[in-house]
Amino acid sequence: GCGQLACSLHSGPAPEDPGCCEWLRCCGGGEPRPRTVWLGHPEKRDQRYPRNVINNQKYNFFTFLPGVLFNQFKYFFNLYFLLLACSQFVPEMRLGALYTYWVPLGFVLAVTVIREAVEEIRCYVRDREVNCQVYSRLTARGQPPSSAVTVFLFITQNQRVPADMIFLRTSEKNGSCFLRTDQLDGETDWKLRLPVACTQRLPTAADLLQIRSYVYAEEPNIDIHNFVGTFTREDSDPSISESLSIENTLWAGTVIASGTVVGVVLYTGRELRSVMNTSNPRSKIGLFDLEVNCLTKILFGALVVVSLVMVALQHFAGRWYLQIIRFLLLFSNIIPISLRVNLDMGKIVYSWVIRRDSKIPGTVVRSSTIPEQLGRISYLLTDKTGTLTQNEMVFKRLHLGTVAYGLDSMDEVQSHIFSIYTQQSQDPPAQKGPTLTTKVRRTMSSRVHEAVKAIALCHNVTPVYESNGVTDQAEAEKQYEDSCRVYQASSPDEVALVQWTESVGLTLVGRDQSSMQLRTPGDQILNFTILQIFPFTYESKRMGVIVRDESTGEITFYMKGADVVMAGIVQYNDWLEEECGNMAREGLRVLVVAKKSLAEEQYQDFEARYVQAKLSVHDRSLKVATVIESLEMEMELLCLTGVEDQLQADVRPTLETLRNHSRPRSRVWMLTGDKLETATCTAKNAHLVTRNQDIHVFRLVTNRSEAHLELNAFRRKHDCALVISGDSLEVGAGTPPERTGKLTCAVGDGGNDVSMIQESDCGVGVEGKVSEGAGGLLAAQRSVRGCQVVVLGWEVLSNHRAVFSSVFYFASVPLYQGFLIIGYSTIYTMFPVFSLVLDKDVKSEVAMLYPELYKDLLKGRPLSYKTFLIWVLISIYQGSTIMYGALLLFESEFVHIVAISFTSLILTELLMVALTIQTWHWLMTVAELLSLACYIASLVFLHEFIDVYFIATLSFLWKVSVITLVSCLPLYVLKYLRRRFSPPSYSKLTS
Repeated sequence: GCGQLACSLHSGPAPEDPGCCEWLRCCGGGEPRPRTVWLGHPEKRDQRYPRNVINNQKYNFFTFLPGVLFNQFKYFFNLYFLLLACSQFVPEMRLGALYTYWVPLGFVLAVTVIREAVEEIRCYVRDREVNCQVYSRLTARGQPPSSAVTVFLFITQNQRVPADMIFLRTSEKNGSCFLRTDQLDGETDWKLRLPVACTQRLPTAADLLQIRSYVYAEEPNIDIHNFVGTFTREDSDPSISESLSIENTLWAGTVIASGTVVGVVLYTGRELRSVMNTSNPRSKIGLFDLEVNCLTKILFGALVVVSLVMVALQHFAGRWYLQIIRFLLLFSNIIPISLRVNLDMGKIVYSWVIRRDSKIPGTVVRSSTIPEQLGRISYLLTDKTGTLTQNEMVFKRLHLGTVAYGLDSMDEVQSHIFSIYTQQSQDPPAQKGPTLTTKVRRTMSSRVHEAVKAIALCHNVTPVYESNGVTDQAEAEKQYEDSCRVYQASSPDEVALVQWTESVGLTLVGRDQSSMQLRTPGDQILNFTILQIFPFTYESKRMGVIVRDESTGEITFYMKGADVVMAGIVQYNDWLEEECGNMAREGLRVLVVAKKSLAEEQYQDFEARYVQAKLSVHDRSLKVATVIESLEMEMELLCLTGVEDQLQADVRPTLETLRNHSRPRSRVWMLTGDKLETATCTAKNAHLVTRNQDIHVFRLVTNRSEAHLELNAFRRKHDCALVISGDSLEVGAGTPPERTGKLTCAVGDGGNDVSMIQESDCGVGVEGKVSEGAGGLLAAQRSVRGCQVVVLGWEVLSNHRAVFSSVFYFASVPLYQGFLIIGYSTIYTMFPVFSLVLDKDVKSEVAMLYPELYKDLLKGRPLSYKTFLIWVLISIYQGSTIMYGALLLFESEFVHIVAISFTSLILTELLMVALTIQTWHWLMTVAELLSLACYIASLVFLHEFIDVYFIATLSFLWKVSVITLVSCLPLYVLKYLRRRFSPPSYSKLTS
């Protein structure tokens, strides 16, 4: 059962909001609207889910061939050959057999179609593996595939969530579960999720089928960090309503990290958060292909000019317009179709070489159309977290304002904690309690204790006890076995903080939805009731928790967050801003920790207002934030914490190379959500910026004029790194953004980087490592050389024809016909040209060691207009030499001209390939000899075009030798003189 079904969903308008909650039909359009999902209402089945399939393919069965052909013929290069081939159906325009035009074009299209088909099939197989994963459903109908999900689904540990769902039940004893969201938001941290309270209390999962309830949800949107909805159970007295937030959701693409969950499907198909956040994949065309396309237009212009000149020399006699077309067709080989074949085959080889690179094992080339792009990158944009860093945090600093504790002084913190609980254990029973706030003047030990306790309580970390094969899991959890405990959390920062409190004596040993347990150095268990949790959001940049100490009944509101928001929440102080800046400059992520004691009446009033705000459907976030902010006033500042993200092992040497690479023309951008100071320190630690390099911090600007002034100030500095905030970058870039014409490469490791990777000219998805680009550099060089040789060969042939036509009274008659032209574009010359993929200026290790070698490629010198003009002049010289030489040396029969000139043409092409090669490979020699052997062997079958007896004579051999020598020897001499007196930069490294 892997059929892709559109399954019905019980849905309809909500009672309190009729008419506004319709589903988008599978094939319908319209704007997304809020909707209601009915549970236990079999009479409401009138609407359907969109098909729940993942589709990363560019085409489908019906659009594949039209789409591929359109992408080929929308560029002038391929459209030219299509029009050329079609013209041969007109008798007045036909210059030869149809197969001489359609066979090469068909071969080119076949190679392209096969390559695209292979990539589409691979993509289809990957999608099908995901779409055909089987899930258990809470019905008697069996197990549907993920492309046919219905209402209730069971999802087990390590299984992917197939649709956007509301979390109803879990098998975990603590009443919660964790998700892995790295393929959704790029974060490797686990996210805590909570089920709907009234469904979690049901005796069994089967009871979900017996209750009458509904879920009211907001319209589908792209926000993966927020959700607004309500769950209402109608068959209870009175009816129960609970607010739903992001904590109650299971988004598609996430993976269940703990336990088994039951959820109800809310959004599918195109309405999934992950789908709405991903742009459609575009067909990327390399800069080299665009340059070739541009040169093709220039060659076509030259072709038109030559054709007009030929007709003008005939004084526009007769049907001159038809003669123009015939000359256009006669000289059409000036734009070689074999160039397309060689370039496409070369791309396949380059992709294969990159996959086989031993320095980047496991590399998969997703697009074989742009491998040479890697050698021409001007801007590299890299994600930081998880790409340059490991996303593994280490606690480094505790700052109390008057004193700070680093890694070398954590034993002092441990001593303070130990002294507090030792003192409490010696107090009379009436004096016992974990706080000393009643004292007018607190000791340093009490200050440290308050800070550590706040850190140990203010988080979303859950300790999980796993069986180690010896200790029973249930028994381990009961006894809080340290060896079996692991911490699960939505952020590595949270885990690092809780692990640190454990190291200094206050250990988190238990947690569920409503309580937490801490263990003191004396093995005393402290119990706290969780009254409210305010999760971290990207908008609020803080999180909080309200707990009640079971031993004293005291209610405390703890909060931690970024200094930019906490500075306006805590009581006035004169050290917060300065110390946050100091810690950020050390590369630490800084959190501000504060607390506030609440009276019972104060909390009850807050709870009533908070519950009412959470049940609100419209403007819920604003109403909830307003209620919480009523508590966030004059909080007591306890401490600052600093954690550091560890760099990937191979980042420093790689970024040193990239930094050196940036000196010619490249730029490396690191993207991060950290503070400017933290980002700067991370860049220095990663060697993206040298320790003594000047750094320009782009000030916050509000308009383009301010941005230009700031940019000019930066430009006046030499060898300076730039640090800029996202707001200033948006203002400076402008709307619409300015175009530089430079190539970009985006590097990322998570689902949140997909759009950046797709939008860039060349995207690299990595698993925590930065890939190397030597293969791309060499690929770009080889593609240029192959292009030059192919264009030269066909321009020689076209000049050849022009000379022949001018000598024979400007007749539009082809010199070579039939198989001679097909052979010239395939077996006679293709192997040596294709062997250029093996050529190297320098070894890949040298290319990585000397980034200056990239300079010529970045400037486009190998395929510049100057270089192109030089090759055109060479072709004019060689074409004229071969044709005039053949006319001068032939004896009596026309067929001898064909034999002499065509053989000289083949030998010249083979010698020009040899002239281009920098480093010989044995396969290059084989290719040269194989092509020559194919030509000699085919002469036996070409008696229609070539006099076989004549080519066996000594006269033929010396005439061909002389013409070929005159055609090629001057170029070999010029190459020697150039390397002798003006050697290229790479030759200094190979000598």
